[in-house]
Order: sequence, then structure tokens, then C-alpha cells
Amino acid sequence: MANFEFLEALGQIARDQNIDEGELLIALANALLAAYKRRPDSAEDAEVEINPETGEIKVWGLELDLEGNVTREWDATPDDFGRIAAQTAKQVLMQLIRDIQRRQMYEEFANREGDIVSGTVQQNDNRYTLLDLGRVEALLPQAEQIAFERYEHGARIKVYIVEVRKTNKGPQIVVSRTHPALVAKLFEIEVPEIANGIVELKALARGPGPRSKIAVASNDSMVDPVGACVGARGSRVRNITNELRSERIDVVPYSDDPIEFIQAALQPARVREVQLNEEEGIATVIVHDQQLSLAIGKEGQNARLAARLTGWRIDIRSENEGLEPEVVEEAWTDGNVVVDETATVVEGEGGLSTVVVDEVVVSAQDSIEEVVVIEQIEDDAVVEEGA
Repeated sequence: MANFEFLEALGQIARDQNIDEGELLIALANALLAAYKRRPDSAEDAEVEINPETGEIKVWGLELDLEGNVTREWDATPDDFGRIAAQTAKQVLMQLIRDIQRRQMYEEFANREGDIVSGTVQQNDNRYTLLDLGRVEALLPQAEQIAFERYEHGARIKVYIVEVRKTNKGPQIVVSRTHPALVAKLFEIEVPEIANGIVELKALARGPGPRSKIAVASNDSMVDPVGACVGARGSRVRNITNELRSERIDVVPYSDDPIEFIQAALQPARVREVQLNEEEGIATVIVHDQQLSLAIGKEGQNARLAARLTGWRIDIRSENEGLEPEVVEEAWTDGNVVVDETATVVEGEGGLSTVVVDEVVVSAQDSIEEVVVIEQIEDDAVVEEGA
């Protein structure tokens, strides 16, 4: 029996829910076949056919040989199958739609791992912040949040998609505010020269919240890479800083010459001399006494980020500093990252010393990164002087 009204209603649902109508018909046919099989008089092998032009529903009984080939088929549609079809459609249609939508959303967002999206803060607790991305919700775990940031209900923020997990309730999207790639993606959005390939982001080091450093190069001699990223009167980098809640961003020129690159990476400090030990991968940096605290940065942050940016272990020394070391060892953990540190205290003049820390970071992916943290101490007490 033709059922144009049923077919029209099915098509309307498919359009409203952005679901392929053919896929919806196949799913409904499978549900109807399951309902037919529950009848005591059903054929042992059968299939359900829904005519996409008229909405007519037929059940075909099948006779198969030993190899599974159809040797005979007949119309096995029960007289009351119209009623069964209506009841089954009512019971399973919404579930089918939900299942299809969940799968479509998973496929959509699984392809967007590594992208940034905007979300609206829905709720907070001690474990995570829940964000509304429009068609789906995302989890911002506490470990992926910047320590001092507070996410107020209804606030809109940009996040980086770290992982998309498939669950029975639909995709679970895990996002981050601390991932270094968030900074890179924000620059791609804000700086057209990066998006079109004229300016290339060569390296990035991030201390989420306080500071980040990026190194950029130009593929066009007429384009200044640093100027393009900073923008007129700092407008472009200021927009990114505002999105990251005042995280300071240093944009430096990339160079194939490691000495030039290290000098640029330690900005805003002015470097007097760089000595390279290529066998051990150590760069000894000499700065004027007045520049020492600026080169080191608050809690060694400027030196640490410069080391990550350049890939060199950096030992910063002042002009008048001595060279006899005293070794101090300690170990500590930071979330899921295990850090082993070996600190070398180098005695200097005027009661000042430099603490050189070789820091080995082992991540969940078993990657190893060596960086150098340098602090200034006086009479066994750390002197915190920010850049």
C-alpha cells in the first residue's frame, strides 16, 4: 500500500535533522525487518523493501541455497503490516535519528582534532568546565585550564580540540586552553600572511598563562615576519593576548644561525656573547650584569622558553661570574609530567650565584625534551626578579 504522507513526513524529518533520507530509509527497513522476524509466521529468511518514490513497504520471503544464493522469493507482507510499520516507526524513528546524529557529529569533530573552536561556558566544577559548541558539548578538564583563569557562565572562549572520543551518548570532545598549538592557531586566524604561507611559524614555546615565545620567518623578502605578526601598533598580537587573558607573547625572527637565533630568543634581554658547545648542545650566553635578571626572567621563565624555542640548553652567565660549580639534585612532578632536575650552582661575585637546571621532561608520548632553567640566588635565598 502506497503511503505518500509517511514518505513526506520522513523526508521532512530528514531535512530538519540534516540527515540523509536514504540512510534513514535503510535504518527504518532494518527496524521493520526485526519487527517482522518477531512474528511466529515469519519466513526464515526475509528482507524489507521501502519504495523511495511511493513509500510502499513490502516484505519479501527468501529461499536460499547452501551457498546463500537466493533461489526463490515471494511477497510475504502480512495483511496487518501497515499497522506494524506505523507502530515500529513511531518507536524506533527518534532513536534512529539520535544514533545517526551522534555518528555524524563524531565524524564531523573527529576530523577537527587540532582545530580551535569557540564555546560558551555552561557550568564549572572541580574536575572540568563544560562548554557549549552549538550542536555538541565539550569538556575542558582542569589540567587543560590556565591556573589563574576563571570561566564565568555565559562567557565565550576559544579552545583547542585535543581529542574526540566515541561514546554511546555521542562524541565526547576534550579541549584545552594550555596547549601550545592554541597560540599557533590564533596567529593563523589573526595574521593573513601566516594563513596564506607568506610568513611561516618556525618554532613555539609556551608557558601557559604568563608568557609564550614564537619564532617566525618570511618566504617573501618584502614582508617583515615580525611586523606582520605584531600588526600596526601591535593590534594583531594584542588581539591574541586579549583572547589568552593577557598572556605575554614575544615574537622573534627565526634564523638558521643558532647564535643569532639564541640572541633573538632571549629578548627582551640584550646578549653580549654566545658560545656554542655543539657536541653537548649547550649554549653559554654572556650578558651584562644589568641584563642578567632580565635574561633569566621571573622564576627562570625567559631562559626556559628560549631553550625550548631554540632547542639548545642555555647557560646564562654575567660578565664577572665565576665558573666553579656546586651540584644540587632534586625531583618533582607536575600533573602528568615527570620532571627530573639537576641544578648546578655557579658562584659569582658580590654574593650572587647562578642556578643552572638541566630539566628532562618525559611526556605521556615518551618524548624527551631538554631545557635549561636559570635562577639568581643570594645567600641561599631565591631572588625573584621578573622580566
